[in-house]
Amino acid sequence: MKNNEPDPDTRSIRVPRGELKPPLFMPDATFGFVRSLDIEDLRRCGIQAVVMNVFHLMQSPGSSVIQGLGGLHAFSGWDRPIITDSGGFQAYSLIRQNPASGSITKRGILFRPKNFNRKLLLTPEKSIQLQLRYGSDVLICLDDCTHVNDPKETQMESVDRTIQWAERCKSEFIKLVQHSRAQDGGRPLLFAVVQGGGSHELRRSCAKALLDMGFDGYAYGGYPLDGEGNLLAGMMRYTRELIPSEFPMIALGVGEPRNVVKCMEMGYELFDSSLPTRDARQGRLYVFKSDFTHERAWEEKGIGYLYIRDRKHIKDRGPVSPHCDCLTCSEHTLAFLHHLYEMRDPLYFRLATIHNLRFMTLLIDRLKRPSDEG
Repeated sequence: MKNNEPDPDTRSIRVPRGELKPPLFMPDATFGFVRSLDIEDLRRCGIQAVVMNVFHLMQSPGSSVIQGLGGLHAFSGWDRPIITDSGGFQAYSLIRQNPASGSITKRGILFRPKNFNRKLLLTPEKSIQLQLRYGSDVLICLDDCTHVNDPKETQMESVDRTIQWAERCKSEFIKLVQHSRAQDGGRPLLFAVVQGGGSHELRRSCAKALLDMGFDGYAYGGYPLDGEGNLLAGMMRYTRELIPSEFPMIALGVGEPRNVVKCMEMGYELFDSSLPTRDARQGRLYVFKSDFTHERAWEEKGIGYLYIRDRKHIKDRGPVSPHCDCLTCSEHTLAFLHHLYEMRDPLYFRLATIHNLRFMTLLIDRLKRPSDEG
């Protein structure tokens, strides 16, 4: 799989609908949209790509609807790259934490979703078929996700399944791409996920097997936080070192600004998470503590958090952050946002989400150019 490898000089990753210029943050558009925003809002925030979820989309609006409307780009109106998550994380979030929700076997993942009138079997082959039919620019192999605290036996089973499923995913991907008409922008990319929990040995064996198969890029798999919510920095660094630097790597589920800073320093280039948008809706806004164009505000100490519900904002005429150029900070005061939040008006969700996403793109842009500090 060489024809779509990223150019190591420009670090630009060519995909059917343009280029990804890492490092970059990709918000989760799980059901085909980022909550409370339209596509123009996303463009103005500087978003290059979004991540959509196969498991959720196959339930609503359903595969036949998406295909009938011409794929995810036509359905959503988003004309920039789309990365599709395979559904592997749902094996962890739904099944491993509640076995009544389904089961995981060598064949695939059997889900029993609530309020759904039938079972759903997601195999590696079906995951690839759906992602290609949806028109994804970057596909992610189905994997068996675990938590770092899961037993060693569970981690070993996860790695074995992840390797076997990746092989089946690649085989199905090659077969379908070869039989489809070539797109003007070239074929989509296929990324594999490195599992292994907290075991260096398992991470190493999983990475080696996947590298031997050959993929366009890779991802850190498994829940990225420990039981106390701290980033698994040591294991994430080790896993990134297992993958040659010419391959892009996604830090799946990493979206807390300080954790993004840490992972970028490790060499991760792509980030996806629902945290910044969820934080915005819940009243946690991100701020720069200083003018990031002149000082090292990209360091952990330069990132702060503002809680819009605090009563001290009732009469505050200032913006969320004077060092942010988003629509929210340019046009609205903290007093107004506080009022909207207290009234639970939908406009608050839009303005807050715009701010947090623009914060993420500004933060990463500054991290790209540390030599520009004054």
